[in-house]
Amino acid sequence: MSRARWSLVRGRAAPRGGVDGQLAGLGVALAARTDDVVDRLRARTEVSGRGLDAGIEATFLDAARVSTRAVAAWVAGAPPDEARAIGAAAAASFAQLAVQRDALLHEVTKRCLRWRDVASEVLREEAMRLDVSREALIEGLSMLRRSFDVTLVRMSRVFEDERERTQGELLRQQTALVFQATHDTLTGLPSRSLIIDRVTQALARYRRRGTPLAVIFIDLDNFKNINDGLGHGVGDLLLRAVAARLSAVVRETDSLGRLSGDEFVVIAEGTSLLGGPELIAERVLTLLREPFQLQAQETERRLSITASIGIATGNRPDAQDLLRDADVAMYRAKRLGKDCYALFEAEMGAALQRRLTLEMDLRDAIDGNQFVLVYQPVFDLASMRTTAMEALLRWRHPTRGPVPPNDFVPLLEETGLIATVGRQVLQDACRQGAAWHEAGHRIRVGVNVSGRQLDSDTWVDDVADTLATSGFDPAALVLEITETSLMRDVDATARRLTAIKQLGVRIAIDDFGTGYSSLDHLRRFPIDLLKIDQSFVARMLYNPEGRTLIRTLIQLGKALNIETLAEGIEDAYQLAYLRAEDCTKGQGNFYSLPLDPDAVSSFLDHQNVSIAAH
Repeated sequence: MSRARWSLVRGRAAPRGGVDGQLAGLGVALAARTDDVVDRLRARTEVSGRGLDAGIEATFLDAARVSTRAVAAWVAGAPPDEARAIGAAAAASFAQLAVQRDALLHEVTKRCLRWRDVASEVLREEAMRLDVSREALIEGLSMLRRSFDVTLVRMSRVFEDERERTQGELLRQQTALVFQATHDTLTGLPSRSLIIDRVTQALARYRRRGTPLAVIFIDLDNFKNINDGLGHGVGDLLLRAVAARLSAVVRETDSLGRLSGDEFVVIAEGTSLLGGPELIAERVLTLLREPFQLQAQETERRLSITASIGIATGNRPDAQDLLRDADVAMYRAKRLGKDCYALFEAEMGAALQRRLTLEMDLRDAIDGNQFVLVYQPVFDLASMRTTAMEALLRWRHPTRGPVPPNDFVPLLEETGLIATVGRQVLQDACRQGAAWHEAGHRIRVGVNVSGRQLDSDTWVDDVADTLATSGFDPAALVLEITETSLMRDVDATARRLTAIKQLGVRIAIDDFGTGYSSLDHLRRFPIDLLKIDQSFVARMLYNPEGRTLIRTLIQLGKALNIETLAEGIEDAYQLAYLRAEDCTKGQGNFYSLPLDPDAVSSFLDHQNVSIAAH
């Protein structure tokens, strides 16, 4: 009967007979007045004074239009599946506005109710106009209400589905953010914040149950050289590979994390420590000694690396203290020669405190002008005459007295204070050199340059500015750079040294033979002087290989047309051997101890000093 009624409606017939025929007429009439329903709905929304964005309101009205047509089709006898599909689209339109937060859910519900009321009014008007029976009108209104109820249910279902999807997405995002906040983005390992939390929990278990606990601090040896020499891309690949390899040696009950840079940490507890934390450290050292095969930009690289490991065990007031002690022990391993481990001892804590105190005193020393320069003569080995003075930094502490350079220079490097101090040393040495020249002593002055200074382009400007303000002859200035510093970034170093040479300044490689430079690198750098490290000079008396090495270095200098200078000459035998091998210049306590500036003038007054090349 319904399909027959729908067919009659499609044919524009509106029988007045039974209830089905009257419903069909009502459905056709309601469909014809769809625009009236939409207009009344718009007017009532405007009267309410609670209108929304014009685009959102237009969407509401489109949904009302679809809903009106769906009800009209149902009342007119459309097949249920067809009417249901139209109604589902309308319900989805209403729900989508709410779930996308284009409108609040209660605003969507209000407009649904408004549409129901307007559609009911129009249906009653058409029932009166068509003079349909009360029974047919009640059935039509009932169908409208059922349609409205279904719309609300469907809308709620769509809203709930979307809400669950949104909450799920939000939960995934929150989980990702928490992971990012607590894990290292490069390796995926726990980062410092999560490591501290896990050490805190482990300490609590130690205090509660006596569960054995050890923190094993791992620092890769010479990793900066890899970053500087091969690039950060290769460095990152190596860090990922190290993380993967360390993960294989750590038990599931333990934790592995990356603190920063090339620093990793293992938190070991319970049965993992049955063989002692030293066993874990040995396994790590052995594992890391195996070469790494890295694929970088279609090029396979084979890299070998070692690590220094510090171990701290037992209870501490907090996690930071335990990590700090493991870090202190790691630095002991570095001083022991690297590629080894060290256990934290109470004495190390005192050493750390002394170091911190020394660092604070260093800052006071800069402000208090406690740093002074002394000068050690450099002499020509053929004529035994002084040709230059090397400026050496000394720290005269007001209460400690003289502080050995080996105690404070490395700390200046680590803290970055070396840049400030190095600039001041350069300025003082150039002013002193200019004063000696004015007094008639035409000698050169050597100034040591740190790796940190060499890393910055501003260093070239510092040298140029200092020469200009001091009036010191550029040709009389010798900048001494260690072999290791030269190799930190070969291309950048060659560029900066070339700029320095253009100023007329001479360049020396200090501690030559202790680094990793090659013959090719020496040719790239504009070097004037090779300073043979004093460790080779000291060993040559009892070590035939040492004498052979010195002879080789001297011959290398001749082949490259570069002068050679032997450091640390302490006795007559060393002096005689170096002169016999035709080393160009020498320096050491056998010839003269370092002198204060005033003593240099007296020293030079007793000699007929030339400005032979230095």
